[in-house]
Amino acid sequence: MLPIARWLMRGTPYAAGGAALAAIIPWLFWFSAAIVALATLRRGLAPALPVLVAAAVPAGWWWTQGDAIPLASVLLVTLMAVVLRERMRWGEALIVGTLAGAMMIQLGIFVPPGGTEQLLEQLRQGSAEIDRMLTELARHGYDTQQLATLLIGGITGLVVLVAAIGCLALARAWQAGLYNPGGFREEFHSLRLTLRELVVLVVLGVVGMVLGIPSLSMLAWVPLLVAGIALVHGFIGIKGMNGLWLIAFYLLLITTWPMILIVLLAAFIDVLADFRGRLAPRSD
Repeated sequence: MLPIARWLMRGTPYAAGGAALAAIIPWLFWFSAAIVALATLRRGLAPALPVLVAAAVPAGWWWTQGDAIPLASVLLVTLMAVVLRERMRWGEALIVGTLAGAMMIQLGIFVPPGGTEQLLEQLRQGSAEIDRMLTELARHGYDTQQLATLLIGGITGLVVLVAAIGCLALARAWQAGLYNPGGFREEFHSLRLTLRELVVLVVLGVVGMVLGIPSLSMLAWVPLLVAGIALVHGFIGIKGMNGLWLIAFYLLLITTWPMILIVLLAAFIDVLADFRGRLAPRSD
């Protein structure tokens, strides 16, 4: 994909045209978001505004059709790209993205038009087991409509945040490939949260539970997961292990919850222990 990125960076019209075209095509919103992020990372927000607008207009049209994901992804990845360019800290960019994603969930932009009543009715009609479960929850005083709204909005918001992080990583890899070969690998392998950033995430999670802002608690662990993934990449890189280990790792990460918990715990401990710093060969 690097030749495509090179062509896009020939000038603003190329990047804007590519971002607009990708945003129009269903399920290519991620490519449009990555183009906007690349332009922002390389040139800054002001010079990249035409590219952002070119992507946001068709993405906004999709929002009017009931799909908020494309526009939310473009805006979220642009915000994180601005922070990463200015601060040069992945941890800070991920935290800002988490806050913005939680705000989107709280605002209800991911809830289907017309609410969740129709969806709940379809679920009741399609499965007797789900119907019994919803009836039991309602009997115990739970608002099933509110739970459905939170679940749908939360899952969609989580997907959007993860997609935006992936788009930012892709844009950063493009930027490194064009202007600093090998730079992204080194940068990602060394990605590690600071103690302050970890404390911020813990506080966000606690605040979310105490103040009744579940979206914060639902997303606060995502930056820690990204740091854990970077830790695994860095460990495999330092040890010179075969790339098949990464494939096995991602298969386990996608298919098993215990692996996710292990990665989160490893990233948490790494903030204090700095595993990669201890494993890296020391120069005399």
